[in-house]
Amino acid sequence: MIITDTHTHLYSESFDDDRKAMIERAIEVNVKRFFIPAIDSTYTNAMLQLEKDFPKNIFLMMGLHPTHVKKESYNNELKHVEDMLASRKFYAVGEIGIDLYWDKTTLDLQVKAFKHQIQLAKKYKLPIVIHCRNAFDEIFEVLESEKSDDLFGIFHCFTGTFEHAQKAISYNMKLGIGGVVTFKNGKIDQFINQIDLKHVVLETDSPYLAPKPYRGKRNESSYIYKVLEKLSELYEISEEKVAAITTENSKKIFGI
Repeated sequence: MIITDTHTHLYSESFDDDRKAMIERAIEVNVKRFFIPAIDSTYTNAMLQLEKDFPKNIFLMMGLHPTHVKKESYNNELKHVEDMLASRKFYAVGEIGIDLYWDKTTLDLQVKAFKHQIQLAKKYKLPIVIHCRNAFDEIFEVLESEKSDDLFGIFHCFTGTFEHAQKAISYNMKLGIGGVVTFKNGKIDQFINQIDLKHVVLETDSPYLAPKPYRGKRNESSYIYKVLEKLSELYEISEEKVAAITTENSKKIFGI
């Protein structure tokens, strides 16, 4: 059985004391593939080092996270994304999108950065990995404006309604399902089994959003097992089958 964590911030400072051991713990429980989203240029070297340390397991994305879209720096940050995409292989443009939880004042800049990076993804024929917080309407408006056969990817950390899920899928997006599916008030557990599993990929978003029973603690990639268990229960199929289908889905998205 091979499990794929399609979204994990393994370079996070939260792992500075035990990063190697934490990754090896995950590999031991069959989490063999880790897809690493970017945040901004300050993390690029750490991401490249991760790939060097675990070349068979680590797959990198490149992008500018919406909470790091700042008036004074976003042009330079987007230039960094452009330069990196032109210089080597990445597996997605991400994570990109709109976040209206932390700062609504940068909405116009976030939309501009999101659209620009979608266009870069199309140029390089790469998937996008979307960050959406308090911004479903705004995200869907951008996706509608960019809709095309070469727009595809993952709606990371999906926490929307059944209707949001259907709409995301209509734009060629898989749903990134993580620890929230195990939460009592997470709500997606109430309808996720109505979505064909071919539209779902697994993720942790570690070190954030740890599943039960680790909720509130540092998340790590080995905890993806709790997401796998929950989906196995909800879909009433074996954990092995959930792992196989979701890993196959990830291969279709990332091309590997």
